[in-house]
Amino acid sequence: MATMILVRHGRTTANASGTLAGRLPGVKLDERGVEQASRAAERIAPVPLALAVTSPMERCQQTLSVILEGRPEQPAVVVEDGVSECDYGEWQGEKLSTLARRKLWKTVQAQPSAVTFPGGESMQAMQARGVEAVRRHDAAVTAAHGDSAVWLCVSHGDLIKAILADALGMHLDLFQRLHVDPASISVVRYGEGRPSVLATNTHAGDLSWLAPQGSSKRAPAKKGRKPSRRRNDAVVGGGSGPAEGLDKV
Repeated sequence: MATMILVRHGRTTANASGTLAGRLPGVKLDERGVEQASRAAERIAPVPLALAVTSPMERCQQTLSVILEGRPEQPAVVVEDGVSECDYGEWQGEKLSTLARRKLWKTVQAQPSAVTFPGGESMQAMQARGVEAVRRHDAAVTAAHGDSAVWLCVSHGDLIKAILADALGMHLDLFQRLHVDPASISVVRYGEGRPSVLATNTHAGDLSWLAPQGSSKRAPAKKGRKPSRRRNDAVVGGGSGPAEGLDKV
């Protein structure tokens, strides 16, 4: 299967002020957020992208614009509701310091699978739509461009954490153990048998080791021979890693 690069949007004015933005309009990257997105762009620059998917939220589209600016090839861009911000309902626009005093806050921390935000969606529904969306796009990219293709998804902190939790086989109640910082990069590959999480919440190092090496077409198994190890199989002992770029992540 193809490889997915997950990028959280850069820091926003709401992040800087300790406000839960949710789906409120007009939330944009601040100066630091633009710098963070630029660093992410530098890291991703060596990797050809078959597709770029973004949340409809302005801060994600801004981040994607920075990442794609100046690239020699421009991938198709899809605005995907499935990777949009969680609908926090009545919580959005509130200060995090205020929300932390509410009873529901403790449930968000300890048992997010039981949380439905007042006037909004449940965290289980958020995870379900996010995972469905990225797996759907991943399958389409693989079908169109082959197993070695790489594609990009720009989304939000909780949504990316939920996608990573699913890929790691973690219950949603454990997803708060994961961190996804502004403009951080995580990498997931959905294989035939299971997903492989190649990186989480990274801030430095170019990603040239993700660039396709050679043909992505699979040679058919010859009659009478056992099939060779699948591309996504875990190597006993850990293996030797990517052919290049081991010191870059």
